[in-house]
Amino acid sequence: MPRRPTSDLGSGLNALRRSGSATEMLFLYECLTQNVPRLKIVADRLGLTVQAASHLYRELARRGWVEYRDRRYRLTVRGVASLQGTLSTLGEEIDRRLERLRIVRTTRALAKKAIRPGQLVGLELVDGLLTATPEARGGSRGRAGTSARAGEVVEVEALAGIVPITAGSIAVWVVPRASDLLEVARRKAARRLRAGTPRLIAARGLEALLLAGRATRAPVLRFGVASACVEASRLGVESVVLVTEDELPRFLGEFDVPSPPPVTVTRLA
Repeated sequence: MPRRPTSDLGSGLNALRRSGSATEMLFLYECLTQNVPRLKIVADRLGLTVQAASHLYRELARRGWVEYRDRRYRLTVRGVASLQGTLSTLGEEIDRRLERLRIVRTTRALAKKAIRPGQLVGLELVDGLLTATPEARGGSRGRAGTSARAGEVVEVEALAGIVPITAGSIAVWVVPRASDLLEVARRKAARRLRAGTPRLIAARGLEALLLAGRATRAPVLRFGVASACVEASRLGVESVVLVTEDELPRFLGEFDVPSPPPVTVTRLA
């Protein structure tokens, strides 16, 4: 098999972050593919001053990549090999990155109202569920590929735009240790749960779980609480977590993740 050209310019996109490396590559490309009798020509094409182009030429000539011969600036054999190696590596890396970019053109959503095939729809997150409405408003739109009644799943095609997502907040309510304060905490938690509309209620610690069960009839999550809250937050769903004081430090430490969700801590008593 023929040997791939090697490059002294560096390897891949990260190498282009080096100061001047991209300009060096473009300078070499111009000298290889164009007739460059004067440096002003390549300077104008690259948006450089003649002084900068002259300095760049001297540096590349010192490395043995370019020379002035027969009244024009030309690449040496070594310069051609370096440029070919750089462009080949860049092309392969860009192809790999493009393969990893999954461009979504179709999706499935919950129909908020009755939808006809071919109808334009708007997409939004409602309680963490991708929801389609017959009005093509908002940041993301598409065209219904199937019919659906309200509450049914509809196929959406020809997607355009991005569904805006506001991170859901995580309210951490600390349950007191003192037994004589537990009833006060229960009443306060019950009032707040009735007044608010959290879509995820969870508990961490035995006392917190018991208090949550007495404060609400809604289901209370007790397993994988932190990870569930993070996922809910990313889908715009608010959470309330009752946590005992001894579990609080460990629980808050589990939110030490990239782009952490918004967390507030309140003591119930």
